[in-house]
Amino acid sequence: MGPIWPSYYSECSALLVSSSCIQLLSVLSAAPLASVPVLVLFNKIDLPCYMSLLEMKSLFRMQDIVSCATQPITMLETSARNGTGLADVLQWLRATLGNPH
Repeated sequence: MGPIWPSYYSECSALLVSSSCIQLLSVLSAAPLASVPVLVLFNKIDLPCYMSLLEMKSLFRMQDIVSCATQPITMLETSARNGTGLADVLQWLRATLGNPH
């Protein structure tokens, strides 16, 4: 899906990335997304070989990425399998996009 993402940049109000570091750097450098809030999900925390959020941030060099990015970046741990972290994702979306209700 990555190659077609640029065609959606102009309509983007928030960005949720659960892809590789290279894809993250690519979308963060896109001019239309310069001020769009970004949510990075570290998924699969339910696996036995799970790395902590601190370890994942270090592996992805997230401190360097955040310091160079023009967008606000939030990072959350999730498990699509058991729903862990889903409430935090929904809270971020409501806070970022506004809650119409």
